[in-house]
Amino acid sequence: MTLLLDTHVVIWWWSKPTRLRPEVRKAIATADLVLVSSASAWEVVVKQSLGKLTLPTAFAAMVKDAGFNELPVRFHHAAALASLPAHHRDPFDRMLIAQAVTDRASIVTHDPAFEPYDVEILWT
Repeated sequence: MTLLLDTHVVIWWWSKPTRLRPEVRKAIATADLVLVSSASAWEVVVKQSLGKLTLPTAFAAMVKDAGFNELPVRFHHAAALASLPAHHRDPFDRMLIAQAVTDRASIVTHDPAFEPYDVEILWT
């Protein structure tokens, strides 16, 4: 199983793992591949620069220390955005959806705005 983690899931995994349901923690720990989008790193930097987010360590270190894999944003991911309905307004989350669809990954999230899309979701 390949999982793509929403940004908040990476942060919770590292700093507040009990916010994730036990079965979600197990799924992440036993997945064949756990991905974190470079779009999430961009989202974190934007939120930090706006004063909306403070992290105790660098986001990249969180990803690396957890043993997760970076998923770069590629041209085919950007192209997939064109076919996505505009159910979700957040550009970072829309990229995660496009990446999950094109790379056949399940998204791990707590965000109900992902639900209208044709992507498998593992709810936190």
